[in-house]
Amino acid sequence: MKPLVLFSIASILSFLTSAQTGISVPEMSHCDSQITNFMNTFDIPGLTMALAKDGKLVYSRGFGNADLNLTEVTQPHHMFRIASVSKPITSIGIMKMVENGSIDLNDKVFGTGGLLENHWYFTQANITDTRVYDITVQNLLEHTAGWDRNVNCFPSPTAPYPWYFSGCDPIVAPLHISDTFGETYPVREEHLIRYVLEKTLNYEPGTTYAYSNMGYLVLSEIIEEVSGMDYESWMQQEIFHPLGIFDMYIGKNRQDERREREGEYVGNGYTTLDLYGSGNVVPWEYGGFSIEAMDGHGGWIATARDLARLLVAVDGFSTKPDILSASTISTMTTPSGAASYYAKGWSVNAANNWWHSGAVDGTASYFVRTSGGYTWAIILNKRAVGSNSNAFWGALDGLGWNCISGTATFPSHDLMEWPSVNASNLQASNITQNTMELSWINGNGTSRLVVAKELTSAMNTNSNFDSYPLDGTDYAANSTFGLGDNLGDGTFVIYNGTESTTIVNGLIEGTDYVFRVYEYNKNTTTGNNALYLLGNSEELIQNTNALSIGDANIENFVDVYPSITDDVVNVEFKNNIGTVQYSVYDIMGKLLLKGVLENAFNTLETGKLNSGMYILKLDFAASNASYRFIKK
Repeated sequence: MKPLVLFSIASILSFLTSAQTGISVPEMSHCDSQITNFMNTFDIPGLTMALAKDGKLVYSRGFGNADLNLTEVTQPHHMFRIASVSKPITSIGIMKMVENGSIDLNDKVFGTGGLLENHWYFTQANITDTRVYDITVQNLLEHTAGWDRNVNCFPSPTAPYPWYFSGCDPIVAPLHISDTFGETYPVREEHLIRYVLEKTLNYEPGTTYAYSNMGYLVLSEIIEEVSGMDYESWMQQEIFHPLGIFDMYIGKNRQDERREREGEYVGNGYTTLDLYGSGNVVPWEYGGFSIEAMDGHGGWIATARDLARLLVAVDGFSTKPDILSASTISTMTTPSGAASYYAKGWSVNAANNWWHSGAVDGTASYFVRTSGGYTWAIILNKRAVGSNSNAFWGALDGLGWNCISGTATFPSHDLMEWPSVNASNLQASNITQNTMELSWINGNGTSRLVVAKELTSAMNTNSNFDSYPLDGTDYAANSTFGLGDNLGDGTFVIYNGTESTTIVNGLIEGTDYVFRVYEYNKNTTTGNNALYLLGNSEELIQNTNALSIGDANIENFVDVYPSITDDVVNVEFKNNIGTVQYSVYDIMGKLLLKGVLENAFNTLETGKLNSGMYILKLDFAASNASYRFIKK
């Protein structure tokens, strides 16, 4: 992984957001320009946006760079933290439970008969304000449970921090919360909730709107208590995966723990003490607060296109089936009696538009559904603060509206029509020293792409792959490893078609290879663009038949060259190792040449071989080695 980098303002100012990725939409090119101008104005390194009209995803683009070193181009498949856009997502989960009859909006949460009456941790809380027992599920959804994070509750200084935290939102002081209860680091969401449970409520439940992160953490606990599953897994199983959404996870705290295809976050230079208790000073976005403990109020990471797919599934329009009934959606988006501008997890207005924004250090996000049938999601890996903050949020809010108003004719394609079920049960059989047969169970794509990569010790720790098939791109496959299209990191396409088996050739014996199968759709609905399902892709690591290499230093005293030749391959021994048997095989494992090498320098005639890839095997007295070469 890349080392932790703190960006100075000067380094960010020098960045120009030039990269634009995803399927080009000429009718909406002005949207590209507006986003690029916005990013340059507010010095935003990376951004993804997905916009749907009448249930069809017409625009899905990535801009700038996704990493701190500004070397990784942002793609629509990049995931980023979405902060408080997690709240409407939690609301969807809660409303699904309400619709299923598992809970009721009027259910009490704490105390005798409450949903969390027997909670494994909250039963230890010293609750002195009995009004806590009046809090209902609806109060939590509407931010009317009675907690006000703007009213001070922390001691001064807020030990072990050498400074004072104003307000009363436990997420800002994780070390203090852990120390208060004698808990080990890092803080858990239950510890954060207990901290406010033991405080006096600021208002009678149900009477006053006061935005509360803790309320949505409690909702996460309700989902866990009622379902018997952890919050993340239940949301994935019951909400996301049935929709074909596989790129949404609860994020991790540390930079070296980020998910495959997750971008990196650029803070504004603010630092604090490490929440793991090391005593080190760290940036807020990487170790200052606990993303993992934010789950239902701010912990999700996602792609913009998956957010758009989720939003279309609860938008109340008939263009695509909703996962909630019309009456449930109406209840979810009806303003509370305490605030005409907020419903249950959604900001709302009289025009019947719903939305939510999100922000933590290193992240800003926007999630919008309009009464006119438009939905969009925008995620950034940096936010503007200070004097630019109001202008930043105003401009971010305007991106979707301006994109829509400037589009005279929308495309007819639907870029949301990627498969919802990936291939499974990927297996290898008939394994030889140079070949193997792969088989799998097809998903529901029109076709599938099989890719292969040789594993090395230098692989990234969070993934075996760094490059992926891109929407709108067609790939040429070749069953001989190394001859198909290279996705960019030594990942080669070995199959592209509709079947469920393939044979891969040209492998090196004793070598580990990793394989994946990606389902994709390509038809008139997609605008004849290939749309790949990257999430939940089946992966297999398989070794070819390992030869007994014995001495691991063979490569230090044997040179085989050139790897691409017209008529000869040279084999040079640097030490006197005696007689060596050699064999040359084609990629199917058929023996073509064999003989004995006795000299320090040897020349093998390959002129009679047909053009293609071959394997040279050297048999030493107590070990073996193989080398690959290509005959022109």
